[in-house]
Amino acid sequence: MININEPKLNIPLKEKDLSKTYFYLGTGTCGLGAGAGETLKVIKKYIADKKLNAEVLEVGCIGFCTAEPIMEVQLPGKNRLAFKRITHEKVNQVLDGIFNAQPDFDQTLFQMQSASQSQKWNNVPMINEHPFFAPQTRLVLKNCGIIDPTSIEEYATNGGYKAIAKTVSNYTPVEVCDIVEKSGLRGRGGGGFLTGKKWKFAQGTAADQKYLVCNADEGDPGAFMDRAVIEGDPHRLLEGIAIAAYGIGATKAYIYIRAEYPLAIKRLEEAIAQAKSYGLLGENILNSGFELNIIIKKGAGAFVCGEETALIHSIEGKRGMPRPRPPYPAVQGLFNHPTVINNVETLANLPEIIEKGAEFFSAIGTATSKGTKVFALSGKVKNTGLIEVAMGTTIREIIFNVGGGIEHDKKFKGVQMGGPSGGCIPNSHVDIQIDYESLKTVGAMMGSGGMVVMDEDTCMVDVAKFFMDFIQRESCGKCIPCREGTRRMLEILKAITRSHRNETHNQALERFKGIMNLQRLANVIKDTSLCGLGQTAPNPVLSTLRWFRDEYEAHIYERKCPAGVCVELLHYRIDEEKCKGCTLCAKKCPVDAIKGVRKAPHYVIQEKCIGCGNCKQVCPFDAVIVE
Repeated sequence: MININEPKLNIPLKEKDLSKTYFYLGTGTCGLGAGAGETLKVIKKYIADKKLNAEVLEVGCIGFCTAEPIMEVQLPGKNRLAFKRITHEKVNQVLDGIFNAQPDFDQTLFQMQSASQSQKWNNVPMINEHPFFAPQTRLVLKNCGIIDPTSIEEYATNGGYKAIAKTVSNYTPVEVCDIVEKSGLRGRGGGGFLTGKKWKFAQGTAADQKYLVCNADEGDPGAFMDRAVIEGDPHRLLEGIAIAAYGIGATKAYIYIRAEYPLAIKRLEEAIAQAKSYGLLGENILNSGFELNIIIKKGAGAFVCGEETALIHSIEGKRGMPRPRPPYPAVQGLFNHPTVINNVETLANLPEIIEKGAEFFSAIGTATSKGTKVFALSGKVKNTGLIEVAMGTTIREIIFNVGGGIEHDKKFKGVQMGGPSGGCIPNSHVDIQIDYESLKTVGAMMGSGGMVVMDEDTCMVDVAKFFMDFIQRESCGKCIPCREGTRRMLEILKAITRSHRNETHNQALERFKGIMNLQRLANVIKDTSLCGLGQTAPNPVLSTLRWFRDEYEAHIYERKCPAGVCVELLHYRIDEEKCKGCTLCAKKCPVDAIKGVRKAPHYVIQEKCIGCGNCKQVCPFDAVIVE
């Protein structure tokens, strides 16, 4: 065993046996959801049946979720070779091929250099040449899907915990705050406040106890960055927490994580135990006199607990509700003591900043937004997954280079950024750079990193309704503008997508009255809500109104959904030339809205049609037309 040559750090390196075959399987949540659990069983059986000198290592998500389950094989003397979508029934065939020196190149993704002398595979791109990975700059995700997340020794082999050793050996807490501020790192949880500056408020506040809180709650729909980072590289987060706690003078840290992340919680518990065993947590860390204990606090998945003061209340055992600020948490936070709250990505950047220097980090990105940003790329895009790009990368580069373009080669309509608190960016601004300030100019925000891509078949009014429904249900109810205003906005959006057939009495008049007040109501909520979540709640509506007003007008004035999504606004008619009079549609209509005789064209009575779509589903001649 060799020890890391870093002052006070004594973790044995985990060296590979070059005569052994290694299997790597992505068993993060996304991999398991794609069937990696069954794949793992077949791999182990294959090894046993063939009596191979081999070892199976379970790794986290490498980010290319659309290709899961991803299996990698490292033969002695050869590069590590990755295969895509290896479900259990494909394992034997793929492994037989590689052991017979005839790998199935249709299934290969990329290869990685395994050792300095390892041989390349022909006709397989290196990972940094693959279209999904080539445009990325991976700092936070550098180990995810590469190393065994349950092994502190493997983390150390890849340079782990050198940064905390360097921190406690070479720098004072004030100097650590200066380095982080000089790097230009801004909070990756949404607000984008300078991290080092935030720390200095807490560092400069006299108190007998200070706290650091890691916000891993991740409540945005379409966001899974924190989960994947923790599942794939938990020690990186712990090292970042230790650096931050040292910088602000905290001796206790909380990781606030939703209980719906059982695998991430398990990995954290294992990592904390391992770090303690090597003296990297607990009392007198690395003989420096620095003390830190980390507590995992499980949340119940309330979206409002992503707000700092609501999160603090939840940790204290109270109902998760925001409070007015000031005082800010950095001055008076958890249990009335100075508290710094950073999210997972912010903290995971710290080891790289300390190890390589503030100048290294600040050289990446734009003038006001430094470093990289992790995004959860989802929706109508070919390559869904977790990506990390340098600040300043354009949305076009992300969607059409990393993401591979729109699914089924349809037209790009827009992308929702920042979750429910963010906004939609239309095709006309697809060349905008990822930058805190730039995104605000088009009504969006960085947020925690959710990026949902939409194509021509997406109804933007329906998107606004979806997010408003989410926000309304997740509102804590403390302040009237958010509690009542979001409910009223949702009612208006539902009225916009309602058919006149389903209106009674004065509802048509009330519908227009609500529509006329929609934007004014959104601005009132934005100006008067108590917390940041309430203040940003109208953003999905305001941004879609700004960029997709024509779709709203079609819904309002013509009672039509151009994308054909809003069920109540769909109109069904029967093409007389295609209809053969089979009567199936008439038999399946629940309101007797289809008339006609056998072997003669049928027709729809529009006044009776409820838009259920049964006729479309059963027609064998594709004669039912939806408009």
